[in-house]
Amino acid sequence: MRRLRLSGLLLGLVAILALVAAGCGGSDSEDSGSGDTQGGAPAEGKQGGDLTFLAAADVDYLDPGQTYYTFGYMVLYATNRPLYSFSPDQPDKAQPDLAEGEPQISEDLKTITVKIKTGIKYAPPVNRDVTSEDVKYAISRAFSANVPSGYATSYFADIVGAPDEPTDGVKLLEGLETPDPQTLVIKLDRPTAVTVAAALVMPITVPVPEDYAAKFDKKSPTDYDQYVAFTGPYMVRNDGEGKVVGRDPGKRIEMVRNPNWNKDTDYRPAYLDSITIEEGNDDLTVAARRTLSAPEATMCCDSGSPPIPILKRAITSNEEQVGRVSGGGTRWLALNTTKKPFDNINIRKAVIAGFDREALRLTRGGEFIGPIAQGFIPPDVPGFEESGGEEGFPEFDWMANPKGDQQVMQKYLDMAEQDGVSISDGGELLTIATNADPGNQTAQVAQGQLNKMGVKLNYRKVPHDTLLTKFCSVPKSDYVICPNVGWFKDFTDPQSLLEPTFKGEAIKPQGNVNWSLLDNKEIDDAMTKASPVPAGPERNQAWADINKMIVGQAVGVPYVWDDNINLWSKNVDGAMNAYMAGPDLSFTTLK
Repeated sequence: MRRLRLSGLLLGLVAILALVAAGCGGSDSEDSGSGDTQGGAPAEGKQGGDLTFLAAADVDYLDPGQTYYTFGYMVLYATNRPLYSFSPDQPDKAQPDLAEGEPQISEDLKTITVKIKTGIKYAPPVNRDVTSEDVKYAISRAFSANVPSGYATSYFADIVGAPDEPTDGVKLLEGLETPDPQTLVIKLDRPTAVTVAAALVMPITVPVPEDYAAKFDKKSPTDYDQYVAFTGPYMVRNDGEGKVVGRDPGKRIEMVRNPNWNKDTDYRPAYLDSITIEEGNDDLTVAARRTLSAPEATMCCDSGSPPIPILKRAITSNEEQVGRVSGGGTRWLALNTTKKPFDNINIRKAVIAGFDREALRLTRGGEFIGPIAQGFIPPDVPGFEESGGEEGFPEFDWMANPKGDQQVMQKYLDMAEQDGVSISDGGELLTIATNADPGNQTAQVAQGQLNKMGVKLNYRKVPHDTLLTKFCSVPKSDYVICPNVGWFKDFTDPQSLLEPTFKGEAIKPQGNVNWSLLDNKEIDDAMTKASPVPAGPERNQAWADINKMIVGQAVGVPYVWDDNINLWSKNVDGAMNAYMAGPDLSFTTLK
């Protein structure tokens, strides 16, 4: 069958495999909105040195089959090698990483062939070369109930043999063929090869050796997270037998060099000798000040942009210590549509109408950090202009005034009352907030506004990783409000923003990112229909229409399309990577 090069098919998808990831005061004169990356790969690097990264919380998982958190991606892409990945200087062109070259796509768009590099070896104790069988196992395990992936069924469901429901144990997918150790062939049920190929940068393409990992994956949930076989330039320190000992959740992660890493096979320079992530730095002001003045090599932060007063001073006096990258996503307050009173759409519309969303944005940095979100497709993503741009959808009056509109709120409260529903129904609503700034400040502002509306809350603050792994991404936890969620594109296409987060079929018992638990057949059917539409105006409009349907369901309070900002000490030359929406540790160097 004649093969087509992927580059010819992804025109309109913003170049080859253009992806940007997932894992969660106002401006006076500064420019607002998403900007270009500030702090790309240094022109020159210095080999050696140790870096300390100040973080508020922990990663979600080290297991590449489970991580789906921006901070987790920062660690994963320094310690592992997916089929494709991104360098800081080429955010719109994926680099072959584990793969030898670009994926080849069949003319009927139902077959993808990827060649695997030779000479890539696992860290101790596995100590063997990576093969295509390892990638086959890695993708297959993501469909197991024991390995709750947040996106396998969104992007890889068209692989022949992919199950509709999570499997009991790991079942190798029929549509993943390995004719030789260096070749992976992906067979699809539908002509969706372009989208599937774009998703080959995702963490579930990181190889996992079945002969080593199968015993861990038999457990529910898997404990491979504690025994990861690393392939990147760095590894989280283990005991020599595979047990990860360099991670103390909530306290630290110790990354050291992988002795089996082959520099000749990797585009990453990996300058640093070691990286220590120091967790528990909940006070962002203290962490930012410590970073800017630290005599030792230091970076921060994982939980959001630094406080505006510090950031303004840094940009004025220490601009070389500031890194900025477009987030390519949306932050919002999620309302559980299955719980009272938010199972009533008029109550949800009333809450959104009454919210001062500018006050929420102010906690993240105000105008300086980005525009008010009017939907769930951000700037620079196809479908944004078709969704009305920064103005959004004018027919939705509950979204019209970012400062809040009490008259519109009352209109929908009256309509809810006609349904026999009150905003105070449901008793004290379980609200799970992060305990670190700026998310903590966002949640406190939300708490105050909800209380004024008459909503009673059972308000709990937890570390952000706990918020995801124990509450907001676990439907059975019975949360009602999650004020600290956000989503950044998995690839530069609206499907990667809307399908994992709002498709009912994507709801998972663990690792769930459809935080509103929206389960709308009309929307699901529209997504299924739009998925194979080729890149271009028709696809953009199809997903813009879906965006409108989601906004029309009033699933939450979107408040900002923001940039991400990080800081580093004077002796560090930091690198920002758009795909990670933050620092790239493999390109960061000491001066």
